[in-house]
Amino acid sequence: MQKNKTYNIKEAIEKIKHYCAIQDRCQWETERKLKEYGLDDDVIDSIIGDLILEKYVDEQRFAESFCRGKFRIKRWGKVKIKNELKNRNISENCINIGMSQIDETEYINNLEKFYKKKRDSLKDKNHFTRKGKIAKHLQQKGFESNLIWDLINKDK
Repeated sequence: MQKNKTYNIKEAIEKIKHYCAIQDRCQWETERKLKEYGLDDDVIDSIIGDLILEKYVDEQRFAESFCRGKFRIKRWGKVKIKNELKNRNISENCINIGMSQIDETEYINNLEKFYKKKRDSLKDKNHFTRKGKIAKHLQQKGFESNLIWDLINKDK
């Protein structure tokens, strides 16, 4: 296993600023990266505080861009996006603000598109098995169970 290089504080600050400037980062990602640089926890806390003041790290901005990106590019559902944000220790308030970036009409259209694609790809004759497989597939994509079952039950 390769050992990470240890940086002095000045080098670490420059590297982490570049890391945060490339794309929006949350505090958790930034802290993890700084630990890879071999810095002490108190130094890491100080650097993160400075990064927040200088707007290199902004949890709300991160949550908004994360939600937009995962929805538009990866086509994730809200459950999956929300869980991923929680794993990154984003506050509930920032998560809600980020989730508001997702257009409801576009969201439902994506769900319906995935539903039709999966429904048409299944060869099972048993409709209970088909429904179960479709529901499982859509849940893995991160869509809400109630929306999935409403759509499945509506399409007879």
